[in-house]
Amino acid sequence: MSVRAAIRAHLMPVVVSLWFAFLFLPFAGLDAGGLRAAGVLFAAFVAALFLWKSLSGAAGKVKTQMAAFSRLIPSDSRYLAVFLIPVLILPQVAETYVVDVAVICGIYIILALGLNVVVGFAGLLNLGFVAFYAIGAYTYALLNTKIGLGFWQALPFSLVLTTLAGFLLAVPALRLKGDYLALVTLGFGEIVRLVLNNWDRLTRGPNGISGIAVPTLPGVPMGRLSNYYYLVLCCALIAVFIINRVKSSMIGRAWLAIREDEVASSAMGINTVRYKLYACAFGAFWAGLAGSLFAAKMQFVSPESFTFMESVLILCMVIIGGLGSIPGVIVGAMVLVFLPEVLREVQLYRMLALGGGLVFLMVFRPQGLFGGKGVSVGG
Repeated sequence: MSVRAAIRAHLMPVVVSLWFAFLFLPFAGLDAGGLRAAGVLFAAFVAALFLWKSLSGAAGKVKTQMAAFSRLIPSDSRYLAVFLIPVLILPQVAETYVVDVAVICGIYIILALGLNVVVGFAGLLNLGFVAFYAIGAYTYALLNTKIGLGFWQALPFSLVLTTLAGFLLAVPALRLKGDYLALVTLGFGEIVRLVLNNWDRLTRGPNGISGIAVPTLPGVPMGRLSNYYYLVLCCALIAVFIINRVKSSMIGRAWLAIREDEVASSAMGINTVRYKLYACAFGAFWAGLAGSLFAAKMQFVSPESFTFMESVLILCMVIIGGLGSIPGVIVGAMVLVFLPEVLREVQLYRMLALGGGLVFLMVFRPQGLFGGKGVSVGG
């Protein structure tokens, strides 16, 4: 390690700790007591970060041993076995509020998995992914309230329409790359939201659509929250299974090759335009499923649920978990859905803690929790 790198490694914990102490000052006050509290926070962060760095070597040895043990377990079931049992018994042991948040978390997991196909696998930065979420939700809402179709009858129409929308957006947008592609997708997301907000005759504008029916199954009251939780869980597991299989297929390998180096992929004979179209359409498919589940769960949709900040939130889930990592996306969605609810008791500090945690992660783990090195966004 060079002298410059060593100085940087030792200064980074001090700079991060100083930043957190500075953010804390408006809440603690600028008097002597507030400055003393900020100083204590600064010292605590410096000590914690240096302790974390000193323990990283031991953690690396443990990780090596765990990796050797994990080779004995099939990769597809390695993470599933850890989460499946507590997830299955959650509605039986948790209160209604926790189950309700878990349902929303499951919907966001499906959404984040869809965006991970576009951003994580193919490397296409999409800032308007919430538009497909809105199309799926409004398609089911309109088919149910205007025509009277049930959830299962309307679901194929929602999926086909969102997949087609993803394909049609990708046809002109894929002529662009990087930041320009991001701006086009951002504009598409805002166009969809404004259309939904102003087409009063069809969508009832800002008043939204209410009275949406919940799914029905013979002998199963889906209006009960615990039953709806298992429906969302089944959809999330299906999404994980299918996306994982596609990632391991020829199409998935082509996506990863395009993400790493599009020019080299084209030179190797990969039709980059075709596979990018596949990625956009396939990712939009899962957004349509999540939108239909969201509309059925809330029994109400309005344009306020599909703003640009929703796209940013979904993108943060993918980045925090690690681009291209399916377990990472699941963990990222759980963190960004459950953490604000856990911190609701400290309302004043909730966004400070959440934003500070994101800064901390991006400084010390920029590739995400489960991501590998060298992964970039936007091609």
